[in-house]
Amino acid sequence: MPSNKSVSAAPITQFINCRILKDHLLQREDLIIAPGFIDVQINGGYGIDFSQATDDVNGSITQVAKKILEHGVTSFCPTLVTSPSHIYHKVLPKIKVRDGGVEGAGVLGVHLEGPFISLEKKGAHPEKLPNSQAVIRELTQRGITVSLGHSVASLSQAEDAVQHGATFITHLFNAMLPFHHRDPGIVGLLTSDRVPANRRVYYGMIADGIHTNPAALRIAHRAHPAGLVLVTDAITAMGLPPGRHTLGQQVIEIEGFHAYVAGTKTLSGSIATMDMCIRHFREASGCTVEAALEAASAHPAQLLGLSHRKGTLDYGTDADFVLLDDELNVKATYIGGQEVWRI
Repeated sequence: MPSNKSVSAAPITQFINCRILKDHLLQREDLIIAPGFIDVQINGGYGIDFSQATDDVNGSITQVAKKILEHGVTSFCPTLVTSPSHIYHKVLPKIKVRDGGVEGAGVLGVHLEGPFISLEKKGAHPEKLPNSQAVIRELTQRGITVSLGHSVASLSQAEDAVQHGATFITHLFNAMLPFHHRDPGIVGLLTSDRVPANRRVYYGMIADGIHTNPAALRIAHRAHPAGLVLVTDAITAMGLPPGRHTLGQQVIEIEGFHAYVAGTKTLSGSIATMDMCIRHFREASGCTVEAALEAASAHPAQLLGLSHRKGTLDYGTDADFVLLDDELNVKATYIGGQEVWRI
């Protein structure tokens, strides 16, 4: 596995004394070697809010990128919640795609959660804009991954969106119509027969033990295991003590492991880390170790069209990987074949 040349010129050509568990997973002595985790939906953490137009946007991203290494995340997409247009104009030009390394996890691109959302399912988002179908067509033509969420769309409408190019569902079950036997809504995409044969629908799951009941996790995973993508949806309060913090234009209150819009019981992101989500998902779903790890590595890489570089231990990829114990606690993180964090 040649390393990222910007980090090291020395290739990793083999693992010694390894037992292959599955295509993307090996075991060496008492540790599991798995592809580095990819978080495609993370709003910030450690006091940093990616939706705030600070004087040092790059520095803020670097601070979070450095901290999430200890949770096995080697690549991520900084996420902005629905914000006024001036925030996008100030923040987005300062976020650059970059390789990871000792300075932190790599940035794969930006995740914009909004502003095309339903007023009825806005959650912690403050506004609504129409004409989403036209936007789906335009964005996919430009090579941008489009996700469905914060919506009251029927299954038929969701299928139309997929046929126009949408490939992802934002935090399944949250901020969308509940499953109904006559019209399952967006959730129905998991078993829809109207998804084009050459396309797979992926769906994000916040497996923090709060956003989704374990039974719902099991239903989703058993219905469509190949599409499940674990996301943290972490907010600025990840890694901080209970209290009030900001998320975009909203004030968020942390109570235990819950993050609410201040003064309400509306959930607003999570304070879970990726390794916590993986452990909870494995326990709640009863899935294999391989399935739990692939949901945080292979699947998000496939969603973003990066499986030739990320989410795998295949020769020729970027050599981003993690070492874990049998309980899936992260022991070390490598990017480009270089150790960037160790417990």
